[in-house]
Amino acid sequence: MEVAILAGAAILALLVLIIGIRSVRADRDVLEERLGRYEESNYQSFLDIDESELDLEEKKPDSALEKAIDKAIAGRPFAQKWRQQLARADIKLTVAEFAALHIISMILFFLIGYFIIFGQQLVPAIVAGFVGLFAPRLYVARATSKRLHEFEQQLPDTLGMWVNALRAGYSVLQAMEAISRDAPDPTSVEFKRVVQEASLGIDLNDALQHLLDRVESEDLDLVITAVNIQREVGGNLAEILEIISHTIRERIKLKGEIRVLTAQGRITGYLISFLPIILALFLYTINPTYMGHLFENRTCGWPLLGIGLTLIGIGATMVQKIVQIDI
Repeated sequence: MEVAILAGAAILALLVLIIGIRSVRADRDVLEERLGRYEESNYQSFLDIDESELDLEEKKPDSALEKAIDKAIAGRPFAQKWRQQLARADIKLTVAEFAALHIISMILFFLIGYFIIFGQQLVPAIVAGFVGLFAPRLYVARATSKRLHEFEQQLPDTLGMWVNALRAGYSVLQAMEAISRDAPDPTSVEFKRVVQEASLGIDLNDALQHLLDRVESEDLDLVITAVNIQREVGGNLAEILEIISHTIRERIKLKGEIRVLTAQGRITGYLISFLPIILALFLYTINPTYMGHLFENRTCGWPLLGIGLTLIGIGATMVQKIVQIDI
């Protein structure tokens, strides 16, 4: 009971902490403040925006807690990495909130494992808490991968819209503005950001590089390279993008065929990786005494668990490397 009370108090304190740091931003430059305002409002042509709309919102004074958290996190190397990962996944969280989410997830996994799954066994509950520590990162990685896949699937159609706009007499920036209005998400969101940055005075080459930083795609890199070269030396950009669009369509088709051919290997890898863990949890649930010796014996049981998990991780990595074919 004492453990439950302490854990509940810790979760409540962390929830209050997240609410308190909601307005904390590690990078409070003028550009991010302005772009943040536009992301929350309905999109409209930048030619019609009044100058008063570009003024910054009145900032609320930061509390001592907010300043302390901002100072402790902003300069850390992992903060820049987390900020980039959250931007790629399009998750509206600050680095401080993301860090607090790790702690909350760890405590929740520990409580679920301790009171519900493992019947108040401390060691497996600690393992569950360790898994919970990495759960937010796994979610962000999954969201990033899904968003990148959607963007790459939409890229040929996006280039088709771009080519049609250029042939209709639009400039490069006007064509991207049309894409930001008509394309589906996430393409519209990313091109909208490029137009916003260019409208705020950032060079188009830098804005496109920021787009590539947010969407780490080889196909997009090819497109941006072609646009930058055309802006420097000239040429028929519409024809170049049309050729690139055809190339990307063929690559997507080839990737789909490879994914079908390697589906059996990938499923086999997942099955081999998770089957021992699921079987161990099942045996522990129906017969805690039988499996309890493995967790209670620190001399032999714990090393065996560590070796087993390490071998499972190595096997899963090797299978993924085998079925992953670069095009």
